[in-house]
Amino acid sequence: MTNTVAAANAEISRYVAASSRPIFDKPTIATQPPLVIRPYRLFSQRFPLLSLSLLERNSISSSRLRSLPNDSDASGGLTYKDAGVDIDAGSELVRRIAKMAPGIGGFGGLYPLGDSFLVAGTDGVGTKLKLAFETGIHETIGIDLVAMSVNDIVTSGAKPLFFLDYFATSHLDVDLAEKVIKGIVDGCQQSDCALLGGETAEMPDFYAKGEYDLSGFAVGIVKKDSVIDGKNIVAGDVLIGLPSSGVHSNGFSLVRRVLAHSGLSLKDQLPGAAVALGEALMAPTVIYVKQVLDIIGKGGVKGIAHITGGGFTDNIPRVFPEGLGAVIYKDSWNVPAVFKWIQQAGKIEDAEMSRTFNMGIGMVLVVSKEASQRILEDANGAYTAYRIGEVVNGEGVSYH
Repeated sequence: MTNTVAAANAEISRYVAASSRPIFDKPTIATQPPLVIRPYRLFSQRFPLLSLSLLERNSISSSRLRSLPNDSDASGGLTYKDAGVDIDAGSELVRRIAKMAPGIGGFGGLYPLGDSFLVAGTDGVGTKLKLAFETGIHETIGIDLVAMSVNDIVTSGAKPLFFLDYFATSHLDVDLAEKVIKGIVDGCQQSDCALLGGETAEMPDFYAKGEYDLSGFAVGIVKKDSVIDGKNIVAGDVLIGLPSSGVHSNGFSLVRRVLAHSGLSLKDQLPGAAVALGEALMAPTVIYVKQVLDIIGKGGVKGIAHITGGGFTDNIPRVFPEGLGAVIYKDSWNVPAVFKWIQQAGKIEDAEMSRTFNMGIGMVLVVSKEASQRILEDANGAYTAYRIGEVVNGEGVSYH
């Protein structure tokens, strides 16, 4: 880890030295402030990626701020709203924040540094922690924590440099905390970034006994002329999907509601699979950093969407220029058994599943037709990738 820290420090120093002038060279506010893309995430709902031209106008496309239905669907199936996640309230808060800090949006925030951008992302693990408490599986929840941030910043083409974590609990259980932090170390190793440090907070009476909360943030770097921003995406481009390990770290408020209605316990076998339900739900989030950076390095990648809260429906359009949408081929990949169980046990409509969960695809790359052929050929034996759809003229995402 020391070598990784040294490498990160050296890389930052090199970019600082290359800068024509310091970012903060005067105590006064610059008349033309440096570009800052500030991401805001509420209830695991990610908001739209803004192009550089839109950011310069400090505007937000309200047509892309989507919300889930207010009530259960007509079939009586469960929805995210039923599980207590009010996306409408989250959207309203984001609109109010936008008035105070224009330019929010995106999977990661970009800050100029010489001929590069620092790219930052922050997140937690959400109510997946509740299942960690119930199953006693704490060794991998730190991987989830790192994954949620580094997977966001790599969508800009950025290489993660370092990560910091925040661990808060009622009374510090050193053995339990060690397990959690070991997962964070594993996640940093998987994404080839340095764990610089963090904060451990012991707050009696604030958390329930035996419970804890996690958050963290990652910072990466990308050359300005290498930023993946989606502006060159055109109709006819291909959507390449990289498989997920399961639910990852989004939608667990709805998962837990389904579990309560299903009559199954976390120790029961997952229907259709030879694994316990708790183990399937706790499968750590895939860290896509090395794979995605390798694919980017071969050319042809125009946009990348991390499929988190909002599923396909809300995340894929975030990387598109106005006037473009996507068609998803529903049968182009294998949907994991855990999603089939969630949908059946919760009587959840297809549309609700597709805007809440990743459905087995954790990252989507928008690439040219030529690049898609090479990526799919290279995937044979080395990794798994699917041609899951295409870019079309129009708006939103449809499923065929």
